[in-house]
Amino acid sequence: MILPAEKELRAVLARFAQARIEHDVRPTGRTSRALEDSTYTLCVMTGSRTAEQALPAADALLEQYGAGRESATRKDETLAA
Repeated sequence: MILPAEKELRAVLARFAQARIEHDVRPTGRTSRALEDSTYTLCVMTGSRTAEQALPAADALLEQYGAGRESATRKDETLAA
């Protein structure tokens, strides 16, 4: 699986959340399609089959990105000292 860029993953998560809220509040054909589309994209990005699997996978990827930034910051601080 190719890892998605953090910015793109965050954008898809936001789109998924918005679509889910809109569909839960006022379900229409448009909100249903938006939810299906964002769910599909999130699943593809995380290598998952369902939204229930994709959301924890996305969280794990975001943790990896955060850990990578922390490691890089510490390395830069060590080099500067």
